[in-house]
Amino acid sequence: MISRIRGTLLLRELNRAEVMTPGGVAYDIEIPTSVFERLPRVGEEVELRTLQVIREDASLLFGFLEDNERALFARLIAATGVGPKLAIALLSALPAPSLVRAIRDRNLAVLTGVSGVGKKTAERLSVELAGKLDDLAFASSGLATQAPGVEEALRALVVLGISPLDAENAVRAVIQEQGQLPAQELIRAALARPR
Repeated sequence: MISRIRGTLLLRELNRAEVMTPGGVAYDIEIPTSVFERLPRVGEEVELRTLQVIREDASLLFGFLEDNERALFARLIAATGVGPKLAIALLSALPAPSLVRAIRDRNLAVLTGVSGVGKKTAERLSVELAGKLDDLAFASSGLATQAPGVEEALRALVVLGISPLDAENAVRAVIQEQGQLPAQELIRAALARPR
């Protein structure tokens, strides 16, 4: 099992990275968008925590920057009906702390806002994983803990069809520009922002 790869970043794409180890072996690693956004520039040193998934027709490596992200991915793919592709989609659409919070809180609106996740899958994730994520400690995005109106605004924006990641980014930007607002004002201001 390959658990970490350290080396020079050769390729950096939205859903994959290629890393050349000092021994001269290059690894093609699938990554969520959240990892892509935090990767260094091509040519720089990188260390990815990896999880190897072996299927009949392929051996795939999935890469993450933090141990908790890898652990969350492993738990997602262990859930009934969730394969690596859907787990990557979940981690690409939602920051890991938000995904964990949505599963723990059984927030089906947030989960079904992810492409490929229907109501049954969202319910299954919430039931199967709710108690299995308590040991994962993520650096909080800070949004959910700022005020009760923030979580309400995020849920409303997702129900209105905005992706969970875009909703969180919009609310974060509004709070940075205007300070803490009641939920309705947060929603209005977030909807008024260009996307």
